[in-house]
Amino acid sequence: MRVVSFPLLIALAILPVRAAAPAPSKAEQKAAQGLLRSLKLRDRIAQMVVGVVYGTAPSRASKEYEKYRHWVKDLHIGGLIVNNRVQYGLVRNAEPHAMALFLNQMQKLARTPLIVGGDFERGASMRVAGTTRFPHSMAYAAARDTDASRREGLMTAREARALGVHWIFAPVADVNNNPDNPVINIRSYGESPQDVAAHVSAYIEGAHSDPKNPVLLSAKHFPGHGDTSIDSHLELARLDADRDRIETVEMAPFRAAIASGVDSIMTAHITVPALDAAEIPATVSRRVLTGLLREGLGFSGLVVTDAMDMLGLAKQFSGGEAAVRAIEAGADVLLMPPDPEAAINAVLAAVESGRLSRKRIDQSAQRVLEGKVRVGLTKKKLVDLDAVSDALDLEEDAAQAQSVADRAVTLVRNTGNVVPLAAPNEACVVASSGLRLSSFGQRMNEEFRKRAPRARLMFVDNTMHGAALEAILGDASHCSVIVFATFTTGTALNGELAPFVQKLTESLTPVIFISLGNPYLLKDFPKAAAHLAAFSPTTSAEIAVVKALFGEIAISGRLPVTIPGLAAYGDGIPVARRAAN
Repeated sequence: MRVVSFPLLIALAILPVRAAAPAPSKAEQKAAQGLLRSLKLRDRIAQMVVGVVYGTAPSRASKEYEKYRHWVKDLHIGGLIVNNRVQYGLVRNAEPHAMALFLNQMQKLARTPLIVGGDFERGASMRVAGTTRFPHSMAYAAARDTDASRREGLMTAREARALGVHWIFAPVADVNNNPDNPVINIRSYGESPQDVAAHVSAYIEGAHSDPKNPVLLSAKHFPGHGDTSIDSHLELARLDADRDRIETVEMAPFRAAIASGVDSIMTAHITVPALDAAEIPATVSRRVLTGLLREGLGFSGLVVTDAMDMLGLAKQFSGGEAAVRAIEAGADVLLMPPDPEAAINAVLAAVESGRLSRKRIDQSAQRVLEGKVRVGLTKKKLVDLDAVSDALDLEEDAAQAQSVADRAVTLVRNTGNVVPLAAPNEACVVASSGLRLSSFGQRMNEEFRKRAPRARLMFVDNTMHGAALEAILGDASHCSVIVFATFTTGTALNGELAPFVQKLTESLTPVIFISLGNPYLLKDFPKAAAHLAAFSPTTSAEIAVVKALFGEIAISGRLPVTIPGLAAYGDGIPVARRAAN
């Protein structure tokens, strides 16, 4: 039974989708059907499960390795996703060769080739060291360069395949029009549905353009996580918009993604009352996944859940019940269930009881297997370990990433023309990593020191008390200007950092407040002499900011979002490159 309202279907008909996903070829269908016939019901269900690994190569005698061996060798799960390991509160990226070695080990254990995914939103560097350090998506929108997004897709596909990854969980299709969004912000291309749609399409076209490196892509997070104020990793988020607004804003990038041939769409653990009065996560809503996505938008590709261990879903349902409900709603792939074996058992029990049909399982398993055939896994499932380095962090890729970071730098205020710096050797530069022991700000300070060896450079973090912060800075009257740079992607400076910065902006020494993370933080310090945004706490952005402060590059970025009370979408003060001496 159709569950999309008649007015919404009319709206969808007015703005048609040109294509519903890359239709599997007859050869892909035939090969996938052959694989499907070889699988028992339990193994067909297992093909719908993707478990999380951490890109290391644990000892084959370790409990960690035994867990993964069990998933692959005994349970026959369909795939793996490579994630960061968190140690001592810090995120640790995988080492590329160890990761490729481990994935090869798992592939050798797999009877049906594994599909391996990664949240490579800003390239493989989001999860893997030694890869091209692309800026965040919002930087591409600030640079106003869809061609650069297209190139990022192409380069990310090449690096992914070299590492053994076939499924890129990108691009982000969320429209971030909520300044209080704690989880999306710079991961989005901005607040304009048209801009987001253009970059999403360009990324997909680029990633699909090299037949030597075929990948699956996933637009996320359906039906749109941009206008929320809760982190769905922690709680169930809520989109309070009416159907017309959702159709006009949230749906535009997803429609563009489908038209551009996106392979899959990832669900969001958010409730959308306008779409489902039950106010349950979209991940388990048939009205959202089948009614809107399948029937309304005509999407026939893979539907993958967001990580099922996220509390926005896990607090609502047990792991097994969430798995069954997601499949009932229309999901094909269960991503990172807390217990893969429990998820498989729960779905099998649901089929045996008649709650789920065997046909429903076969539909999803067929889609998964078609995806594996599409990326060539039935022909070659191992990567060449000797060739891994040859495809990673190439000079031309790094130059492209740096060019985007340079052009993304956006100047919102410049009272007294304090940017570029007039006397950099007399400047006081404070880098606020937000977290103790973090590497944020180190590259920025290194680059600043090269250019101004007598400048005072210091680090602070959100664990410091006000007295300690003031002691580190000392007498600010000796500074020609104070450059305060924050790397946080959160919605506020934590601890006593905010009052410390506020006090600085009220002194006689001009303050340049730079946000390399969340650009909305600029509004919290209205008395700063200058506001600069870089939209990405990455090393490429750190370099770009220093180059902008020294006048080595023109400042040409434009805001992809509105900063309430401070600046409008599209604002940006252009500054010419300083003439060489």
